[in-house]
Amino acid sequence: MSSSATGRAFHRVSRGDESCMQEDGATFLRLAREFTVAVGDKALLRRWRLFAYDYTPNLGSFVQTPTTAMDTHSRCNKMACFTLSRAWSGRTVHTANSSRIPAYPGHIPLTPFENAFLAVGSAVMALIDPRRGGMFTCLKRQTQNVAERYTDMVAACGETTAGSTLIKLRDAMLASPEGRRILKDRPRLNSTTLDMERLKSLPQNTFGRAYVRWLQACKIDPDSREPVHYIDDPELAYVMQRYRETHDLYHALFALKVSAFPELALKAFEFANLGFPMTALALGASVKLKDAQRERLWREFVPWAVKCGGSARCLMTIYWEERWDQDLGELKRELGVWDPPTGASLSPQ
Repeated sequence: MSSSATGRAFHRVSRGDESCMQEDGATFLRLAREFTVAVGDKALLRRWRLFAYDYTPNLGSFVQTPTTAMDTHSRCNKMACFTLSRAWSGRTVHTANSSRIPAYPGHIPLTPFENAFLAVGSAVMALIDPRRGGMFTCLKRQTQNVAERYTDMVAACGETTAGSTLIKLRDAMLASPEGRRILKDRPRLNSTTLDMERLKSLPQNTFGRAYVRWLQACKIDPDSREPVHYIDDPELAYVMQRYRETHDLYHALFALKVSAFPELALKAFEFANLGFPMTALALGASVKLKDAQRERLWREFVPWAVKCGGSARCLMTIYWEERWDQDLGELKRELGVWDPPTGASLSPQ
């Protein structure tokens, strides 16, 4: 079939016309593959992608279900959605962008050499001066120019070393109903989108109230997250941005303080749960802790982080904005997490 005919078929789908999907699953799968190669209209592909989020409510189970357990029609349709999903986001986070044209506002395209150079340099500088990153956030967030100074080196290190981790997290989000809605809606967490007065009015035992209490106790500004710059794919860039903006929610979930010791404990948890290389590299800063703190970090908190983070649900698949009213203890049980050892969390209210 010609690319124009393929494009017309997907235009029908993007407008909500499912008839072509019901005609022949095998044909649709072939069209999907042809479309990803022959059509360069990324705006159209984005519209189809949004439709695919809604059309594949069982994508996660499909990926993990033997093909014999599904009929051919359903299997082909869902495989088409999955094929388009992978084709749109690409197989690599950093691509050789010869045109050097930004793919989204704030994007800074890098060559592979530039990416490697920045990854090494930012990692070294973040370890030399943690205040230039986010490992020791307490040293940053209480200044007047938080928005300008926050996540200088560690942010760059996180983006340039993310590699396939972002793709795996994106796929985990696609496999979850909540995660798919996050990718479709692309919510943001900042002072503009947060209704702080409503969160303050929630009962004491709710997650939303716990988040407000943490913000106030630690004097944190929800606008202190640096935008993503070095991820080439716009959707994967959003996944990274989502991680940055939900990082404080992980703090609030465990009531962890923002000093160096609890920050490193949370980084260990994030590595076990999400897999970002930067979170593991951050643990190298433990050499700057006092001997007693460093010994306790590795003896008590890292084992907790590995066990808790490794067994918990992937936190990137949680639509946190829909969980403000949920009981904090109930939320923890649902996610499969438990409190860290004592000594790093805020005092109970």
